[in-house]
Amino acid sequence: MATSRTEVLVKRLHDLQASTPDVEASAVVSLDGLTIASALPGDAEEDRVAAMTAAMLSLGERIAGELGRGSLEQVYIRGKQGFVVLMAIGEHAVLTVLAREQAKLGLLFLDMRRTVEDLKKLL
Repeated sequence: MATSRTEVLVKRLHDLQASTPDVEASAVVSLDGLTIASALPGDAEEDRVAAMTAAMLSLGERIAGELGRGSLEQVYIRGKQGFVVLMAIGEHAVLTVLAREQAKLGLLFLDMRRTVEDLKKLL
């Protein structure tokens, strides 16, 4: 039986979560705020996460461009209960990760970059 592209993307997101214990949830979102694939907890509103991801990415791109920082690579938000990290997947999508507050960011960014490279090939 053929595996759909979405199933392959979701499997890759689950692989990220399995290999990086600090990752609690993840999603691939289009730049216009639509969920392409997700591995979010049951209580997360997929559409809301996707819309907020697109808004943050858009704002981040504008800030980076207007302040002469070049093209946007990632956005991260630190809250009391952890991190939200966005990383561009080419020009058409973004990887969104929710990570625990004790996450080692260097390792998280490395694992996310590896995942982004895999996701680029699948998109």
